[in-house]
This record gives sequence, C-alpha cells and structure tokens, in this order.
Amino acid sequence: MSAALQGARRIVVKVGSSLVTNEGRGVDAEAVGNWCRQMAGLASQGCEVVMVSSGAIAEGMKRLGWTTRPKELPELQAAAAVGQMGLVQMYESKLSEHGMGSAQVLLTHADLADRERYLNARSTLLTLLGLKVLPVINENDTVVNDEIKFGDNDTLGALVANLVEADALIILTDQKGLYSADPRKDPEACFIDVAEAGDPALERMAGGAGSSIGRGGMITKVLAAKRAAGSGASTVIAWGREPDVLLRLMAGEAIGTALLAGTPKLAARKQWMADHLQMRGAVAIDDGAVIKLREEGKSLLSIGVVEVQGEFHRGDVIAVRSVAGEEVARGLANYSSAEARLIARKPSSQIAGLLGYVAEPELIHRDNLVLS
Repeated sequence: MSAALQGARRIVVKVGSSLVTNEGRGVDAEAVGNWCRQMAGLASQGCEVVMVSSGAIAEGMKRLGWTTRPKELPELQAAAAVGQMGLVQMYESKLSEHGMGSAQVLLTHADLADRERYLNARSTLLTLLGLKVLPVINENDTVVNDEIKFGDNDTLGALVANLVEADALIILTDQKGLYSADPRKDPEACFIDVAEAGDPALERMAGGAGSSIGRGGMITKVLAAKRAAGSGASTVIAWGREPDVLLRLMAGEAIGTALLAGTPKLAARKQWMADHLQMRGAVAIDDGAVIKLREEGKSLLSIGVVEVQGEFHRGDVIAVRSVAGEEVARGLANYSSAEARLIARKPSSQIAGLLGYVAEPELIHRDNLVLS
C-alpha cells in the first residue's frame, strides 16, 4: 500500500500544462473529464479534493494561434487571460456531469505571502470544501509579473497543500515518476518507488524542465514535495494518463513515486508554533479556561480571556497565559489584538454584534494551539 496516501482525507491534485492541453494542442476534454470523474468519485467516498491546474497560457496560445511560448510579459498575460476562459469552462462542465459544483480560485505567490490574504484564501477554500464544492486553482498569470517568469504550479500546489492543511499532494505529470537520472537520456536510470521528501539526493537526481509548453520539470516537483512535507503532507508523483490513477492511489495501490513527509500533519504545525521564539502578543485567561485547555483539550473561546497584551494581527502566533503569568499554550489567533479586546469576556454568540462579522467562533482553535 502507498504509505504516502494512507489515511489521507484531504488531498491536493496538481496537473501540468502538457497533460491538460495535450502538449499544447488545447484543453484535452477527455483527460480533464477522466480526472473530474475520479475526483467526483473520491468526493463520494468522503475525500476533500482541491485541484491545482496549469494550462491557461497553453490554452491561450492555442486559441491565439501561437506555436511557441512567448517571452514578452504582456503576451504571456494576454495568453493567460484568453486561455483561462476555456480552462475553467472545461472543469465546470466536466465536474457538473458528475453532480459536483466547482469554483475558480486565482492565486499568486504574493497572496500566500501576505498574512491577511493568506487567511482569507484559506477561509474561502475551507468554506468551499465544506459546501462540497471542488476548488480549481491556478496562478493568476494575468496580473503577476516576475512570478510568471519563474513561477510554477508545482510550487503553487505545495503552497495550497500547506494552506488547506492537506494530508497529501498528488502531482500528475507526463512521466511515470522520479528516476535516478533522465530516462530519455540515460538507459541506466532507475525508477524510485519511495523516498523521503527533502532528501538532498533527490534534488541532484532531478533534471531541468522537460516540456516547451510548461515551466516545471522534475526538480520543481522534488522541491514542491519538500515544501509540502514542511506541513506534514506527503507527495506522490505519477503519470497523469495512468487509468484511474487517482482512484487507485487512494485505494492504496502503489503508483508512481511516493515522497514521504517525515512529520505527521498535526505534529508539523504544532512544532512550528512551539518553535516561535518571539510572539507579538498574548492573552491572559481565567482558571476555568486553563482547565478547558489543559484537561479537556478544548479551543480557547473569547469568554475565557481576561486581558489582551501587546499588539498582534489575525494569524499571528500568540502566547496564552494564566492570570498568574504562566504560559499555558501558544497558538494562531483568529482575531487581532484590537478585536480580541472587544470580544474578551464575551460569549461567541456576541462576536458578530461586537465586530460586525465572525471570522471563527474561537479565539484560537484547538488544532492551532499547542500546550506549553
């Protein structure tokens, strides 16, 4: 059984341009239909699936009659704008054939680097998954500048896996998986069934970009697996045209190359929080809240907060202290310090009335909290 996907319930699937557009000949309706059928099947089994799809620029090139990828930024952006129409239309129609709703989400790396935009994107994606709607994500190539020159959707797939706290990342490519060398050039190249994500030897093995249509190559997939492993997600690299590849992978069949994360998902996130040396602020909580956190494993609610210390933003790691000053825990704040002061000592039911909106019912969710 593939250890990378054992027990996975939330997955990110990334497909490359050469697969989506059949090596640049336009969006491949049959291939997209096959992936959509499989993703709908996984959803019916209780899996949550996010798709990261390349192909907008390649589809735009086809619609504009261009045979080679342009180098000028305005032409790349124009191709992306034209191609995005056909790409999202295809996913919408193919998913609807299987009774699934879909949503288009365009992101840039800058969206995921900015704290507020990161949290907004995360909230949107998790809400869509809760509504049983499958998000189809692409880099917003129409508006980015230098990302379009060195960006790739393998990296974006890993960032999205981090963003939604996925259990696994599946990268579908035009190769069977990872080899010790380029099998098209070296007949002695050995296939790698399983390895540890982040192993430096993998980066030495991986070659450059393998397609004139896309921007990635096996090296970007190896680096994406390393990035995904940082949040505890393992990665599988497999041939996208393997029959029922997603269904068979999730059923436990070993296909392609599995790059395993060394740390489980929850432990990876909590270790990251525990390792924070400097925190922007803190909240002091009453004795009842201390008991809820330490003995009952509950989330921190605003009603248990008696004082807000320092200045912090939504998404910052903050300390949680007892009224005596002892650090009880630390975690990711769902509200800024200014907002926390307004809702302190108030029940969650009053948050909307006090702030005008509700980001989350908890000040810190138990999954984003680690006891000291």
